[in-house]
Amino acid sequence: MGKEEIVARILSDAEAEAEETVRAAKARAEEILRAADAQCAAERAEAEREAEAQGTRVREGKAAMARLDGAKVRLAERRRVLDAVYLRARAELLCLGRHESVVLFERLLKEYAEEGDEIVFSEGFAYAEEVGRLPVVREKKLTVSGERPDLKGGFLLRGATSDKDVTFPALLAADREAHQAEIARALFGDR
Repeated sequence: MGKEEIVARILSDAEAEAEETVRAAKARAEEILRAADAQCAAERAEAEREAEAQGTRVREGKAAMARLDGAKVRLAERRRVLDAVYLRARAELLCLGRHESVVLFERLLKEYAEEGDEIVFSEGFAYAEEVGRLPVVREKKLTVSGERPDLKGGFLLRGATSDKDVTFPALLAADREAHQAEIARALFGDR
């Protein structure tokens, strides 16, 4: 074998080896691209699932806020209606006639007054003299004050140890506290 043949063979072998290296590099590059595509597809799918989950959470959060806002509006409206009921009750108490007023005040004095209390009627109460002549006033040794503060109806009982607020606002507030739920059931059908 001559020198030229040896050089040709070395060149041929080098060329074949170079082609094999290029082919192997292309195969490896394609393999890397396929793996990158698969990883990209997996990450895209994960990102889409996360975006969908986030969207669901946002929608559910907004729906919950809307339900809460709706409940707040309903509650405010119910409170407004209950306020109106009690305002009307107070107005009706202030408009009671002589007989109804005297009967009501007699019942309240029997229930709340203690012996020796002083009765302080609200400003403008027209039947103070008649209430002052009731048997309960004599029985419990009550006195009637000449003072007439603006109590918004009803009266105060001043006692030796404590005072009692028997004004219409106080009585209605106590009634509301005790009966608000049952009034709401009657008005709104709540269970």
